[in-house]
This record gives sequence, structure tokens and C-alpha cells, in this order.
Amino acid sequence: MSHTLLVTSSPRGADSLSSRFATEIAEGIQARLGGPLTVRDLAANPPPHITPAYIQGRIRSAEDHTPEQVEAVKFAQAFVDELKVADVIVLGSAMINFGLPSQLKAWFDHVTWPGVTFSYGDAGPKGLLTGKKVYLVTAAGGVFSEGAWAPFDFQTNYLLHLLGFIGLTDVEVVRVEGTVFGPDAVKAAIANAETAIKALLAKAA
Repeated sequence: MSHTLLVTSSPRGADSLSSRFATEIAEGIQARLGGPLTVRDLAANPPPHITPAYIQGRIRSAEDHTPEQVEAVKFAQAFVDELKVADVIVLGSAMINFGLPSQLKAWFDHVTWPGVTFSYGDAGPKGLLTGKKVYLVTAAGGVFSEGAWAPFDFQTNYLLHLLGFIGLTDVEVVRVEGTVFGPDAVKAAIANAETAIKALLAKAA
């Protein structure tokens, strides 16, 4: 039995390839390993951006919280609880202006919580969410995995850094890219993603 957490964030709804393939992975993992599947659609239910109430509330004891701080910390705690209980985490991210969707960035701002998901020691920061498997699906209209535009991929590398910072270092990446170059390119991108996902799910069985 394994608990799977699926987090999607694309504003494209049913047309989103990142959400489509992240969902395919999550459902495939669940079918093979069993256990519950928790779905967090950040586009349909976007998290709030962090505020002073959250910044102050996360470092204060619960009995000292103002009503605003209670509400702000509640969002972060719910997200963190989902991460802690998950054995497998599947993230879908669609490139927006060379980076990740703001909804996903807001989610990371809530779950990157000192003393809860990471700590500082003599050797520097240490991620606390260890022992979990992560599948990261990133989609982009252009080709950013290689070539002239690779230096402008502020999505995949940044997400890998954020995940690693909180202890999620066992990450498999599936890229869906080049879809802006016409119908044939879309078909090729989808076929490549399907092949990659089939191989990943075979390893997970």
C-alpha cells in the first residue's frame, strides 16, 4: 500500500498536458501499488499568496496566534500534512513566462517551512521530507531541455532545487516540450511523454 499525492497547477484546465500526464502517472502508480490518491488542483483552488500573517504565524507558538495568523498557518499546515503522509508525490507544472505557474510557487512558499520541512545546521540547510519518490512533469511550448533556450528554463531546474531543499531528492522528470511548433510537434511530444511514463510505471510495479 502506498499513499500518492497529485499536485497539478496549470491554468489550461482540460487542455493541460502537464496535468494530463501527471494524472496518468499518479493513477498508474496507485493502480500498481494500491493505497489512497490525494489530488490537489492548485489551478481550480489556488492557494493564497503568503502574507505577514503567515510569515509571523509560522514562527510563533499557536497560543500567541492572531485570528489572521491562525487562518494563514492553517493553509500551510494542510499542504505540509499532505506531503508528510505521501509516499509518492506527482507534480505537474506548465511553463508560464519561462517559470512555473504562480499557483505552484505559492504552494511551495507555504510548504518551505523552517523547522518543519527543512532545518539549518552546522552543515547548512537540511531537507526533512526524506524517503519519498517524486515524479515531476514539466510542460513547455518551446524546447528547453537542450539547445539555445536551455539557459532560460527557470521552471524545471528551479523546481528540482525547491524539492531538494525540503528533502525530496529522488525525482524522476518527464518533459513535454516543443508543442508550439505545430501539430506534428504536439504528436511527437505526446508520444515521447507516453513512452517515458510507460517506462517509469514499469519500474514502479
